[in-house]
Order: sequence, then structure tokens, then C-alpha cells
Amino acid sequence: MDDSTLQLLTALLAAAGVGALALALLWPLLSGADQGEQRKRLVTETRAIRVATRTANETTATRRKAVSETLKDIENRNKASKRATLQVRLQRAGLKISPRVFYLWSAVTGIVVTLAAYLALPPSTLSTIFIPLSLFVGTFGLPRFWLNRKINKRTMKFTNEFANSVDLIVRGIKAGLPLNECLQIIARESPEPVCSEFREVVDQQRMGVTMADSLDRMAIRMPIPEVRFFAIVIAIQQAAGGNLSEALGNLSGVLRDRAKLAMKVQAMSSEAKAGAMVLGSLPPAVAVMISLLSPKYLAPLFTTTLGNFVLLMGLMWMGMGVLTMKKMINFKF
Repeated sequence: MDDSTLQLLTALLAAAGVGALALALLWPLLSGADQGEQRKRLVTETRAIRVATRTANETTATRRKAVSETLKDIENRNKASKRATLQVRLQRAGLKISPRVFYLWSAVTGIVVTLAAYLALPPSTLSTIFIPLSLFVGTFGLPRFWLNRKINKRTMKFTNEFANSVDLIVRGIKAGLPLNECLQIIARESPEPVCSEFREVVDQQRMGVTMADSLDRMAIRMPIPEVRFFAIVIAIQQAAGGNLSEALGNLSGVLRDRAKLAMKVQAMSSEAKAGAMVLGSLPPAVAVMISLLSPKYLAPLFTTTLGNFVLLMGLMWMGMGVLTMKKMINFKF
């Protein structure tokens, strides 16, 4: 074989090797394998993302549905228990008596007030009107006024201590204690009336009542927005899950902000309340002073028919004025 033939074969072999190497390097691009793998990976990742998104959306929808059903259930229970019976009102006041005993003491109060009015008023047209009125006020007005005062006083004490109790639950949950144990700590160590209300919740749970039902009953016994918020948070957490300590921490912040707003409203309306008290007490005070200085000056108001009518009209207008001023200085927040 001559040299020219050998050089030609060497060149052909070198060209074939270079071509094979180039084909090996460029084959994935020419055949579209990388694009197919890329499309396959894109489709797989898109399907995985779509499945994950669908799962997340389904989880969110399930939680939202559970929360909506829980809120609707709580709203229906609040509507059903909006009109409280006398037994519930006695429980709200913290009284351990039955409605029959309350009715008995109301009758005794009505008899005592009627006898006092009969002995204090002289026989006149005014006495014939005031004696039945005193019987009605003594039997139905004064006992229920005293009961409402007891309820408001106990509710105010509960509201002032409830935020601290919620903070205690938050610290207990962060420390690893279960919710039931936190409620038992509040029932043992919190001041009245918080401890008695939570003790009732703990006792009901020991009897087999669920947490949501026992808290709903506490919201009926203590009808304030703070307890309703607490019951809603616990019910939603049990139905849909979530971070209970964070939710109760936010609730504690809301309760303290409401307390600050209440104190701010009370401070801003104190001047108006003082003015209303002065205006409401001026006519009786002036009448007492005039009676002490000149007893016969106001006697026609009590001894004549026209005087009785004028006195009744004056009392009616005074009552309307006092109620109007009370409505003006009581703020909803």
C-alpha cells in the first residue's frame, strides 16, 4: 500500500471519529430527548403542584366549612338562649336560691313598701294612686332592680379578671399543659366569680359534657362578649385545629383593648354623668329644703286634687328627663 492511500485512509478514519464524536455530543439536541424529558418533568411538576394546590384548597375549604358551621351553631344557641329565665338570672347574680324563694321575698318586699306608703301618705287622691303603685313597685320593681344590680356587679368583676385567666391558659398551653388542666388551675386559683364559673365548666366536663357545650352554658350564665369570644375560639380550634395559644393570646389582647376602651369611655362620660346627677337631684333637694323652711308652702301639692295632678305630672316629666339623660351618657362600644 503506498503512502497516498495510507494518508487517505488515516484522514477518513479521523473524519469518521470526529463525526462520531460530534454526533454523540449533538444527538440529544437533534433527537429532542432533552426536550421530551424537560416536557415530561414540567408536566410531572405541574401535576404535583396542581395536586398539592388542590389538596391545600380542599383543606382550607374543609376548615372554612367547619368554622362556618361552628359559628352558625353558636349563633343559633345564642338566639335560643337570648331570653333568660329567672333561674338563669339568679345564676348570673351568683344567688343559690330558687325562683320560688325569690317570688316569696318579692311579695314580702311589696307588702312592706305598701305599708310604709300607707303610713307615710295622708288620705288624699295622691294616696289612692301611690298605694297601688307602691305595691307594684315593691313587688316587681325593687327586687328586680336589686337583682340587676347584683348581675351587673358580678359581671363587672368577672370581666376585670377574665383577661388574666386567658393569659394563664396561654402560658399553661405553651408550657405543655392540656386545656383541661389549665381550666382546673383557673377554677382553683382565680378570684371570684371567675373561679366559680370555671369550676362549673370543669364539673360539667367530669359529668360527660363536651367542652363546647360547657362553655356555651358558661356564656349563658355570663352573657358578655368576652365569654362568647372565648367559647367561639375554643369551639373553632376543636373543630378545625390550629394554634390555640396564639388564638387565645390574640383574644387576650382584644379583651385588654376592650377594657382600655371601656375605661376611656367612662372617663370621657364622667362629666356628663356628674351633670346628670346634679340636674336630677336638684328638684327633690329644693322641695325638701322648702318643706323644712316653710312646711305649709308645698302642702297644696299633697292635699288638693289639682296639686296631686301637678305633682304627678312633675314626677312623670322628671322621670322622662332622667331616662333621657341616662340614655345619652351610656355608650355602646
